[in-house]
Amino acid sequence: MSASRRRLVAAAALLAAPAVWRGAIAQGRLVPTPAQTEGPFYPVALPADSDADLLVQGSRRYGRGQPAWLAGTLSDVDGRAVAGAQVEIWQCDQDGHYHHPGDGGRADPAFQGFGRVTVGSDGRYRFRTIRPAPYGGRTPHIHLKVKLGPQELLTTQVYVQGDPGNARDFLWRRLDERGRAALTVPFVPGADGLQANFAIVVPV
Repeated sequence: MSASRRRLVAAAALLAAPAVWRGAIAQGRLVPTPAQTEGPFYPVALPADSDADLLVQGSRRYGRGQPAWLAGTLSDVDGRAVAGAQVEIWQCDQDGHYHHPGDGGRADPAFQGFGRVTVGSDGRYRFRTIRPAPYGGRTPHIHLKVKLGPQELLTTQVYVQGDPGNARDFLWRRLDERGRAALTVPFVPGADGLQANFAIVVPV
């Protein structure tokens, strides 16, 4: 096929696409990360230790479950880092309990259960935690929230690729194919624990 012919075919495909797709193709914009429910166990009171390491709570060390790193980038739809934004995660301990009065205060005190980091100019964030555990009929997941000042930009959940509980989970099943691909990531073995990469895109 000649170069001129290829250009004509590409132009025809662009014109045939819906307007929103044409804008995304023309501008190279990214698709925002799907939102999901906050759930009932967002902390009522934040732990005194609310840093990026959920396996250390004061002088305590949490030794249950599989240590894991959840890391990635935070950007807007144009691929620019959202510097100054905060990424928060919260999850249950290995026995399926949250640090929340609605869960009966049964969470292991050694597990921090909540972490928060501020994104720098490179857009990167990183948490040390455990591979999420199932609880109460839910498949393993990590809750995640993005804030910029007083504004909440995103609340969602991160799932484990290949976990057999996904197909039975009512929230995971509500996602379309693209949403599942965006929120479901592999937790792969690494030198210092499992590694999971989760890219976040917010419409700011």
